[in-house]
Amino acid sequence: MKKVFTLALMAVAMVFVTETSAQEFSGLDKSPMDAASYPSDYKVSDKAVRIIYSRPQLKGRSLAELAKPGEVWRTGANEAPEITFYKDVNFGGQDVKAGTYALLTIPGEKEWTVILHDNLNQWGSYFYKEGGDVARVSAAASSDEKSLEAFSIAFKEVEGGVHMVMGWDTTRVAVPIMM
Repeated sequence: MKKVFTLALMAVAMVFVTETSAQEFSGLDKSPMDAASYPSDYKVSDKAVRIIYSRPQLKGRSLAELAKPGEVWRTGANEAPEITFYKDVNFGGQDVKAGTYALLTIPGEKEWTVILHDNLNQWGSYFYKEGGDVARVSAAASSDEKSLEAFSIAFKEVEGGVHMVMGWDTTRVAVPIMM
């Protein structure tokens, strides 16, 4: 009798284990989340700036289809990127207090408008209202011979700070951040 009870208990346990292991997990995001920071050295705990963003891919489409010229764009995919300044900075010529902001842009042929906004956790730019702008700066758009399939953000060290460089396809846009 004891063996029958033990076998029955094991059978019930197996049902629960099977149910638990049958949990469905989502696949990889088509526009994976990424982060860039300065300094980028993981040994340095005193970060100056970090951005978390999603990286859409061209997949045969044009940059103008995905980031329409003259329209507010979420600057990536999914949620609007969040940029955190760990100390007060000068962002493209405007003083900005330490804090976390949404990063939005308005693409243009020769220059982009780059916006720091106070509405965090926003999906895309659908709920953008200009009144929430913390800073709005112009940045020249340039071209590179190398095409980037995935939207990318990196920091390039310069004297007195960094340039936040956004790149996609052959377009490059750099915003100076002085610390």
